[in-house]
Amino acid sequence: MLIGIPPILGPDLLATLRAMGHGDEIAIVDGNYPAQDHARRLIRADGHGLLPLLGAILTVLPLDDDAPFAICRASLFNNPEQAGPFHHEIEALCGRLKPGYAVQALDGAALYPRIRMAHTIVASSEMALYANIILRKGVIRENR
Repeated sequence: MLIGIPPILGPDLLATLRAMGHGDEIAIVDGNYPAQDHARRLIRADGHGLLPLLGAILTVLPLDDDAPFAICRASLFNNPEQAGPFHHEIEALCGRLKPGYAVQALDGAALYPRIRMAHTIVASSEMALYANIILRKGVIRENR
């Protein structure tokens, strides 16, 4: 245990977040996603839902200020025009923890290749469908 670090962030996930560089992406995927097959690097977060993992990661991960969207999520039925209640919860959490960063809804053709190319996939036990999100790491700017 560490002071100020959410306990849901285990040693492997913390090491991965620290090792990622500017522009690297991390995907948190639902329990139905074929994470083992698609991951370049896989971290299992069995027993945890997507929202607690997302919330914990957003407390320590700087997001990319230079990208048009540093947060991308799946869409209901892979249609960016559709969102379910869970997508609204994702957007509310991101808005609360990372104000100023819009969440981009992607269709499956855009989302799934990016998940496969992500630095790391975190496999959650989330039961909601289309509950996948990608975060793009930014930098911590020097205070002058």
